[in-house]
Amino acid sequence: METFQKTTLIFTIIGAINWGLIGFFDFNLVESLFGMESMLPKIVYAIVGICGLINVGILFNHFEVKEK
Repeated sequence: METFQKTTLIFTIIGAINWGLIGFFDFNLVESLFGMESMLPKIVYAIVGICGLINVGILFNHFEVKEK
């Protein structure tokens, strides 16, 4: 399970870096790597979004374990 958690965290960090680049420099790394018209950026965004939701679940699960 630890490998799964680390993998989802890596994708979430990639998404955060991309959003930081967009916010600070108006540069979208994902679209520059895969092209704007390609389906790949949408797939990457979907994977990052799913991983973010999984990390929210892991966060709350971690809080529940600490309270017991």
